[in-house]
Amino acid sequence: MDISARNAAGECHCGPNRCGERPIWFLAASLAGLLALTASALAVPMPRPRPQLPADAAPAQEPPPAAADSPAAPSPCRLALTEAVAIAPSIPPVRGPGACGGDDLVRLEAVVLPDGRRVAVKPHATLRCTMATAVAGWVREDVAALAAGLGTTVSELDNFDSFECRGRNRVAGAKLSEHGRANALDVRGVKFANGKTLSLTDRDAPREAREKAMASVCARFTTVLGPGSDGYHEDHIHLDLAERRNGYRICQWMIRDTATEIATPLPPPRPPEAPPRELASREEEAPRADTRQVEEVKVQPTAPPPALSLSPVPLARQPADVAKPVAPKPVTAKSVASKPAPPPMRIAPDPKPSAQPAARPKTARAKSRRGEPDLPRALRRIFQ
Repeated sequence: MDISARNAAGECHCGPNRCGERPIWFLAASLAGLLALTASALAVPMPRPRPQLPADAAPAQEPPPAAADSPAAPSPCRLALTEAVAIAPSIPPVRGPGACGGDDLVRLEAVVLPDGRRVAVKPHATLRCTMATAVAGWVREDVAALAAGLGTTVSELDNFDSFECRGRNRVAGAKLSEHGRANALDVRGVKFANGKTLSLTDRDAPREAREKAMASVCARFTTVLGPGSDGYHEDHIHLDLAERRNGYRICQWMIRDTATEIATPLPPPRPPEAPPRELASREEEAPRADTRQVEEVKVQPTAPPPALSLSPVPLARQPADVAKPVAPKPVTAKSVASKPAPPPMRIAPDPKPSAQPAARPKTARAKSRRGEPDLPRALRRIFQ
């Protein structure tokens, strides 16, 4: 009422702000703008409306989701490896440990020949489908033809090793072997219907048959290792389908026979016109005496040396200072008992070697006196 009264009186001519009041319409406009900004910020876009289908059109049905444990579709190799070729049921994939295992695995139990007979694989081999197909083709075509050339048929394949998670040659820390990928097979030999066995590494086996087997496997597989390759394949043949750069292949198999053993070469004999060999010393030039032949030497007894005779010397020729010989006193028990016993002998240790020169050896004259009797000095002069 104050505002209207002041306006009527003409005191506030420039609006209510000159008198210190805020109009209501200004506050309402501010609140409306704030609400509009908030609504625009919180607005959620709505989906577009679904178009209406014609009345005669049927709604499309979505395919049902595939089950997690449903088997994968068979590979082309699996479709080609039928029971007319081999008895090889599929097995689940193997994962690990490490990089071992693989997909599309089969258990090769037997190979079916074109005439319907089966060649058993003992023991059964766990292989990839591609490796099992290559083994089946080798047995059906090459091994069967080899047996026909020997006048029989093949009945069994000796499997030495197939899938095994290990390094090459079973060396710890070595590169993963193709056996760990189920891509290799070790074969020791084949057995025929007549009961005979062809061991591929036997030196007494027919060489021609082993050469044909080597030529056939080297043409079908990318790796062939046998005797003479690395020392680890002396009793079996290793076959695999390893993929290498530029299609590189390895075929290392040495056909060995008992009669063709390589002997150690000996040096040729020394020609007679060759110069004499240099010796270490001249003593070796003279022929050595044979110590086994000992000549008998007769030892003749030597005469005993003449006894020393002491002839009596006339007293006239004796010098005046020579005393008469005194007879020795008789030895009695009383004199022996009264004689004191000598002190015990002590053995002194060897003295340390010194730098002093060795003692002079005794002269020949001193040595010759050892056998002479103990005579007085005067008599000794006479005899000399």
